[in-house]
Amino acid sequence: MKLFSLFWVFALLGLCAVGGGTAVLPEMQRMTVHDYHWITDNQFRSIYSIGQVAPGPNMLMVMLIGYKLAGFLGAFVVGIAFFVPDCVLTLFANRLWVHFAASPWRKAIQRGMAPVAIGLMLAGTMAIARLSVIDAVSGAIAIIVFAMLLWRHVNPALVIMVGGLIYLLSTRFHFA
Repeated sequence: MKLFSLFWVFALLGLCAVGGGTAVLPEMQRMTVHDYHWITDNQFRSIYSIGQVAPGPNMLMVMLIGYKLAGFLGAFVVGIAFFVPDCVLTLFANRLWVHFAASPWRKAIQRGMAPVAIGLMLAGTMAIARLSVIDAVSGAIAIIVFAMLLWRHVNPALVIMVGGLIYLLSTRFHFA
């Protein structure tokens, strides 16, 4: 029964990921933490962090949730559910998109979807920020990292690792 629930929850999330996986993070967090109680907020934050620093697409993090709940089979089911329906839908949408290349509706849809995608990604970012900024030190690190990424071309993985190390050291030596 858990595998069935995992499949349907992550298939729905995958299909709703307009603009990328970040767009569904608030809903994913709500469903996995609050609705189904599969993981805690701390576990969600940790899984998200691993997804950000691990090589490959960051949304492979969903497979960690499946693995936590049902081992390798859970990871497989979640991976299939999150990625395959979306890939199939994208394939057909792309074919339709190419077919209507000359249509004025295509440009209107494209312009209309841009703010939706940006809004969903911003909501995902805010959801992660609410989970991650837990004290003054993490808030300061978040602001500094945001500023660095906004004004300089810096490898985000490096900035994340340095920020994590600074937070670890600050809590280890009780600067927080």
